[in-house]
Amino acid sequence: MQKSQIVWADLAVKAQYSAFVPAFEEQSVGEYHVMMHIESRDDSFTEQMNRLLVAERRLLESQPFDGASIVIKRFILSDVANQKPVIQKLLSESSDCGCHAAVSMIQQAPLDGSKMVVWLYLVKGADVNLQKNVTKVCHNGYHHLFQWGLVELMGDSYHQTQKLLERYESTLESHGATIEANCIRTWFYVRDVDTQYAGLVKARKENFETHGLTEKTHYIASTGIGGIPAEQQAIVQLGSYALIGFEPRQRKFLYGTSHMNPTYEYGVTFERGTVVEYGDRSHLYISGTASINNKGEVMYEGDIKRQTERMIENVEVLLAEGYASFNDVAQMIVYLRDMADYKVVKDIVDRKCPAIPKVFTLAPVCRPTWLIEMECIAITPRKNEKYRNF
Repeated sequence: MQKSQIVWADLAVKAQYSAFVPAFEEQSVGEYHVMMHIESRDDSFTEQMNRLLVAERRLLESQPFDGASIVIKRFILSDVANQKPVIQKLLSESSDCGCHAAVSMIQQAPLDGSKMVVWLYLVKGADVNLQKNVTKVCHNGYHHLFQWGLVELMGDSYHQTQKLLERYESTLESHGATIEANCIRTWFYVRDVDTQYAGLVKARKENFETHGLTEKTHYIASTGIGGIPAEQQAIVQLGSYALIGFEPRQRKFLYGTSHMNPTYEYGVTFERGTVVEYGDRSHLYISGTASINNKGEVMYEGDIKRQTERMIENVEVLLAEGYASFNDVAQMIVYLRDMADYKVVKDIVDRKCPAIPKVFTLAPVCRPTWLIEMECIAITPRKNEKYRNF
């Protein structure tokens, strides 16, 4: 996997990126993860957004991105209520804004002091289409469904999560899929996570049980983290990824039992990580992971340095279980409860993972005593004749 960055000094924009393109197969699909960082020039958000759009056009015209399509465009924002209308206006006016992308916006202030960081996921060599708010990537008999930014405006966190999952199930059904058979990864962003997370957990568990998702079957890789939706009434925002056309044996779950316990032991219902194997690569989706031990206990309460080191160790164990390492990680998001911990954490993470496209955000973890959490996506090369290529 190639990892590098492009800097447009005239725009004060930097793009950290990873590029995965198997060299040993013809007609292979290229995958690219990009973190776009926009430096402030003491200008308005509108001016910064315009600079970003210029940088994005340049990115799509440059190597190795020429001919690629944007699949995911996630805005990580400092003030979503005020910034979302600007983004929507400028995207609607831009003819080359990645109109097929699953776009989402959430307030999780970037800790580098900027107003936004944008995560892009792009593919080259596959068909990308937007169908009724679902971005669909099709190639070689696989259909990848991405839906982001779903919210409900009525009820508490329990009822909003319940309704969101019901809506998601209906969407999957319209594509001939189900949440238990096809959903690979979810992201739940929760306003005031310290008080509202319990309702999400209860609704998700009840919903999963109706679909036969229990500790005896399997759950779904997920992140449940603090985040503020733009809509004032929205408490929970949902993002999702599902896959159609794979064999059940292509999906495996990661547990890391030497370092972490099963999540159901402390009442939540998600997998530590999920691997999807293809003929030419594997994808690893590592759920939000914190400083926890195999008894479900928070480790090193109040010590951000040791919590960061344990979190990295836990992620490393999960990656190794899926025959991967940090060298294979294509993108990473690190969530912090306290912005004062940013420098300490950044120094530790950058030493361990210097080239990975990443962003550090202000987003409380679901337990107050957890100071930090990390999620990531990894891509590893494979030559597996049992399965079709990606």
